[in-house]
Amino acid sequence: MDLQSPDRPASSTNGRATAKPVVIPPDVDALLALGADALGELYAAASVPRVDELDGDLRGRMLAIPRLPSALVAPIRAFAGSSAFPWRGKSFASQSAANGEGINRVVSDRVRLFRFGTFIGPSRAGAFDALQLDYDRPSNPFFIRAIKDEVRTLRPGLWLGQAWLHVGGRDHLALYFGLQKQR
Repeated sequence: MDLQSPDRPASSTNGRATAKPVVIPPDVDALLALGADALGELYAAASVPRVDELDGDLRGRMLAIPRLPSALVAPIRAFAGSSAFPWRGKSFASQSAANGEGINRVVSDRVRLFRFGTFIGPSRAGAFDALQLDYDRPSNPFFIRAIKDEVRTLRPGLWLGQAWLHVGGRDHLALYFGLQKQR
């Protein structure tokens, strides 16, 4: 599937401007092979999901950490792609067309930690909307409450997310993650 984004620079062919198509990998495992820059392009070209699109238990994969020293990229990517990586994904439940809630699954599908609320709102990554995941809940530890995730749709059943950390009064992009409907 190709996406074209009005945010992407146009290239010229015989004097005509054309947008370069973005190729969407088929699943979260294929997304793991991409670097932070490519994931950023995919994220900007993706679409806004409906709150209920993500209902259920979604398989998750940590994909990339921007600004990670190059010597650490391969070992972190290998760990993130292994069964030893503790994060399993997220579970979502819409409450209405406008909002919902969710929780992270870690170590196994039975261990559920760090609740969040969901709603559509402005992205921190650009002039577009995304599904916002807000961890600022009294039951979450202070360091989790500072996390603001957001998610956009790459294709039906496949989403790309960004985790933002609010530190020093500013939001900082911490990592990219992928979510996929369970098969």
